[in-house]
Amino acid sequence: MKRLALLVLVAAAALAAPAQDVAGQQIAPWQPGMLDIHQISSGRGNAALYIFPDGTTMLVDAGEQAQKTPRHTPDRPDGTRPAGDWITRYIRHALGHDPRPALDYALLTHFHGDHMGVVSDKTPAAPSGAYKLTGLAWVGEYLRIGKMLDRGWPDYNFPTPIEDAATKNYRAFVKWQTENRGMKVERFTPGRNDQVVLLRDPKKHADFEFRNVGANGEIWTGVGATTRRHFPPLDTVPRPDWPTENHCSTSFRLSYGKFDYFNGADIPGIPSEGFPQWHDVETPVAKAVGPVEAAILDHHGYIDSQNEFLVATLRPRVWMLSVWDSGHPTARVWSRLQSQRIYPGPREVFATDLHPGTRVVISGIEKLASDRGHIVLRVSPGGGEYRVVIVDDSSESHRVTKVFGPYQSR
Repeated sequence: MKRLALLVLVAAAALAAPAQDVAGQQIAPWQPGMLDIHQISSGRGNAALYIFPDGTTMLVDAGEQAQKTPRHTPDRPDGTRPAGDWITRYIRHALGHDPRPALDYALLTHFHGDHMGVVSDKTPAAPSGAYKLTGLAWVGEYLRIGKMLDRGWPDYNFPTPIEDAATKNYRAFVKWQTENRGMKVERFTPGRNDQVVLLRDPKKHADFEFRNVGANGEIWTGVGATTRRHFPPLDTVPRPDWPTENHCSTSFRLSYGKFDYFNGADIPGIPSEGFPQWHDVETPVAKAVGPVEAAILDHHGYIDSQNEFLVATLRPRVWMLSVWDSGHPTARVWSRLQSQRIYPGPREVFATDLHPGTRVVISGIEKLASDRGHIVLRVSPGGGEYRVVIVDDSSESHRVTKVFGPYQSR
């Protein structure tokens, strides 16, 4: 009996132990209590899988560009499948612990093809014929989505009616899924912390929160659920100065114990020359969010992003960069990320797929902690520490190439 009891204790301890990832081996499965953020490298756009501490799942974007140019890195793992298919296959493997893998939530941060999928004459039709399979629609066709969130539902008319082919296809996907598969859809509402919640064991992780920060120029104040309008009334603004799709992107903060993470999608923080100062969306967002342990770069590190205030305010230990374009990041952005004057202390930057041309034009870019691969941010149960695991994106081996950390949450 004593031996049996000892075996039971050992088995229980093994189940409670954090996942151990070792370079050269396949990434360890998610375990209850862990928070996983998978930034998926496809070479075609943004896509991220979140597995919350109780197993609740969320997809944030699933982009698919139609054409590659010399400015872009190759498709990952290769060009034999569409990006939506590769992303779906990756998610199925990451959710291998679940006998019926599905997505409890999906969030489309804004209506650009590298976040939702573009449509061309070569894009295949869904089996229903109601929409075409690209990016997010492909993933949603083969993995059931419980609730879809975006910034435009139900009218998709801010700041003007959104009528491009990719968005029309996405809307057709949403309509068919709600009518035929029971998917729910809601507009992402800034200030709320109850649109994305733990669905499987919420009482066990009361220190988890998903806070909607901003969308459509409405930004959380950081107090309760109150928000304020950042954009002026559009009838007072010359039409050329109206906000673009990137300005309207959703942003959110995810908290688990002492651990905080920020995603600002493609919000800009540095207005183009001659444009109004309110085109800076990063500053009011950063004021609400405050310091975090980790963040993904806004707008892929493009020239209009990561302003000094945002970098100094967030001051994360870990920056994640979803990139496949030679213009991401730009030299000034890289300089701000590295600056000890903006905020002191160590920090690491991890990129999904740095373009070779970027190495030529940015001095010091070789200081990237990792320049290629799926980036998996693994937060230990309770949120007290976290690691970064880099996974091979050249095949479906799911082989770990590097492990960083553990880092301590502040």
